[in-house]
Amino acid sequence: MLGILASIIDGVLVGLVYGLAAMGLTLIWGVMDVINLTHGTMIVAGMFALYLLANALGVPPYFALPPVLIGGFLVGIALYWVAVHRMVGRPPLMSLLSTFAVNLMLIGIGTGVWGTALFNVNVSVPGITIDRYTFPGAHILAAVLAAVIAAALYLFLHRTRLGKAVRAVANNREAAELVGIPTTRVLAVSVGCGVALAGVSGMLIGTLFPFTVLSGDTYQLKSFVVTVLGGFGNPVGALMGGVALGLLEGAVTPFVPVSWTLSSSSCCSSWC
Repeated sequence: MLGILASIIDGVLVGLVYGLAAMGLTLIWGVMDVINLTHGTMIVAGMFALYLLANALGVPPYFALPPVLIGGFLVGIALYWVAVHRMVGRPPLMSLLSTFAVNLMLIGIGTGVWGTALFNVNVSVPGITIDRYTFPGAHILAAVLAAVIAAALYLFLHRTRLGKAVRAVANNREAAELVGIPTTRVLAVSVGCGVALAGVSGMLIGTLFPFTVLSGDTYQLKSFVVTVLGGFGNPVGALMGGVALGLLEGAVTPFVPVSWTLSSSSCCSSWC
């Protein structure tokens, strides 16, 4: 029984990272009704940014978070002007095709540079041991950072002038324009924030699991599931949905083959 509880707790820790990833997807959807099919690729970009910073430049893994966050925001701004700006207000299929095209190009470039080999970032963080069960420190720290970033996003959206402008545009773009809110700039910032969240979540996932250039599809699918669970356009709901998905993964892990779930290797217990 204790082993099942340990697996569930560890699943919830991973679920917080899933929720952070989904917050980036649902933020863009909620503000402009655009489904960002580059989401999985941006998560993978965060993983490889971590890999390059940690392995090539010797940056401690968690010190990679600020440059990944800033870089993701700038990439998101560029993505808005390249693939999203002309699709705002058009049928959803248009934005799907636009972002999907960018997604294919990025995957092609990534595959050409790194191939499909498996990459891993070594992270050494002391864990917490209870009885025979050890909760990896990397999982605990990733969950704490995900919660802190999610709280920062909430405060940004509800306590800052720009954040309130984002919410106003999400509620009624035409009315926001009438009161003088620069909606185009707000939309660009929204995409920048969404991509930054995807990149940071990818960086955190990269500290937990191995990854390849093609790993984005799995996490994009999880983000869509979490977004549906939490409600489209609801960042807080996305975080709760991520926790629910992680809880479910943790609950089934002791009863299914190890290869079936990502969280199966996370908790070192007598089940393994």
